[in-house]
Amino acid sequence: MNWISNNLDLIASSTGAHLAQALPPILLAFVLSLPLAKLANSRGWLRAGVTTASGLMYAIPSLPLFVLLPGLLGTGFRSPLNIVIALTLYGLALMVPAASDAFRSVDRDVLRSATAQGYAPMARFFGVELPLAGPVLLAGLRVVAVSTVSLVTVGGVLGVSSLGMLFIDGFRRGIQAEILTGVILTAVLALLLDGLLVLVGRALMPWIRQGGRTRRDGRTRREGLARRPRSSGTSGQTGPTDGPAPAARREVIA
Repeated sequence: MNWISNNLDLIASSTGAHLAQALPPILLAFVLSLPLAKLANSRGWLRAGVTTASGLMYAIPSLPLFVLLPGLLGTGFRSPLNIVIALTLYGLALMVPAASDAFRSVDRDVLRSATAQGYAPMARFFGVELPLAGPVLLAGLRVVAVSTVSLVTVGGVLGVSSLGMLFIDGFRRGIQAEILTGVILTAVLALLLDGLLVLVGRALMPWIRQGGRTRRDGRTRREGLARRPRSSGTSGQTGPTDGPAPAARREVIA
């Protein structure tokens, strides 16, 4: 606790730097994945190629990629820009297949109906297709967000300021409180960002909650009807419909 209270400024600056390196890749991966996913879905063979390339990209170890980028981009070895670009590539590797699946989940009949009603291609995309694909897109974006927040810490090995620096410095100096602070804050940031995305998704897509409530209400009504006893047709009597009622009708006829 003494280390934490004596290093609040370091913790705050490391947390701010961590967020500054995590948020841009998440946003860029989401925005860039939409046209790439639409392009991939336009041809079957292209979609297979994009999915394979995404898997191969994510298989590249993060530390060697962080080391190679400065030489390729001409940036400084400890520049946060290297982290942002590398994490954007990792985010695309996760988000493009998720976006492709999201757009494929939209009913084609709905899109044809929108076209028949006079929607232009761009208006149909933003007004119909994107909202309907929203739940699957949100699920993919949540995975990208948590993964990105975690991968930012690798930059600490290169000396880039982030919560990962607390790991490195803590191990070097044998300060358990510093190590735990970095680990816990990284997990907290990931959970907070995931929760924020859930809240934003509920605000922008209220039909998700309404759909879930409708399914639950429908299931409750069906269960209630299943438990309700069926009337025999005689006041005050319950039981199967093939009970005494037919016999009573025969006596009246006789």
